[in-house]
Amino acid sequence: MKESVATLIRKLISPSIRFELRKAGAWLREMFGRACFWRWEIARFKLRKDSPYDILYVGRKAQREFVKVLLGAESQVVDSIIEPDKSNRTVFVSEMPIWGALSVPQYLSAIVPLGRSIDEITARYNTELRRNLRKNRLRYRMKQALNDDDIESADQEMLQPYAKARHGTAASQIESHEVRRVATISGRLDLVMVEDEVVACHLGCVVTRAGKRYWSTIRFGYPEIVYSDAKKLREVNSITTFMALEWAIENGFDYYDIGSCLARPDDGLLEWKRRRGGDVDTLGNPGYLFVRLPKVGTAQFLWDTPLFAVEGKKLTLHLGLPEGPNNEEVANRYREMGFGGLFKIYLYCAKSPGEMLLETLRSRYTHLKSPPIMESVIST
Repeated sequence: MKESVATLIRKLISPSIRFELRKAGAWLREMFGRACFWRWEIARFKLRKDSPYDILYVGRKAQREFVKVLLGAESQVVDSIIEPDKSNRTVFVSEMPIWGALSVPQYLSAIVPLGRSIDEITARYNTELRRNLRKNRLRYRMKQALNDDDIESADQEMLQPYAKARHGTAASQIESHEVRRVATISGRLDLVMVEDEVVACHLGCVVTRAGKRYWSTIRFGYPEIVYSDAKKLREVNSITTFMALEWAIENGFDYYDIGSCLARPDDGLLEWKRRRGGDVDTLGNPGYLFVRLPKVGTAQFLWDTPLFAVEGKKLTLHLGLPEGPNNEEVANRYREMGFGGLFKIYLYCAKSPGEMLLETLRSRYTHLKSPPIMESVIST
């Protein structure tokens, strides 16, 4: 009876509306979790051991470690007692909105626009990656896991161990019943094989937003023999992502979502996905932190810790240009931050930037159909 009612509801409500309902539900759950003020703390910690900046965090104690990771902090909490801010170099971070703060997303998705050939998409891949795909792609094949034994084996031997290997005991694991549900009802689980050996798996589902269909990666999984060998993992990981992209194109999707990851502009995983054509997008990721920048030294802080932020529904990138680094150093610092999907880039500058430097930064985005607006902000 319950299944027939659920089926009827799915027929009556369009996929796009179901996406918005799921997104609203995730946002409400996030807000209810934050509203448990008795679990909050006020804590102060250094961004880095030799950094002049400290973070004043107001939020759930359980989220403190995540905040450190998102901001790239390296040291432990140094003081849980509020003291007057005498240096004006304190960064205020809250789980609830605060006046004058940036709305910083916790996670972003990397979205590849389709509607074009695989050759057009891979034309912007670097030479080494294209060579790897040409050399190894034909050795791999994909087989859908349909029976319970294959699904359980992929979950227990690849999805869970790989997540734990990457993130330790704090890894966010997908419940086994949810893996089974996605594999058999709302998506599919594919085994990636080299001859008769299973070397990876891909769990994915269909997301429909505003009438557009996304083939969305939920999780990749690899057996220990693969993820314990860095060279082999690089090869298998690249091929697995490429095969998921191929499948999305062959099945008429509008976009391929490579999956969500930490919303840090200098995060290695996000840069890895950018190099595979992924544009940054909030998609269904609900969580935000609210970060008020320091009154003094903003340019240096954002040089050390660049941030994404959201204005309305549009993504922005906040970068720092302090005194000291020359044009070459600036170009190297921001070489991997040519993200598609941005509305605007704010450059917080200790002094007016030279036109040559601005042109160097703009060149990171000339390959995009709609390059972001670049705005300079003179900062103390």
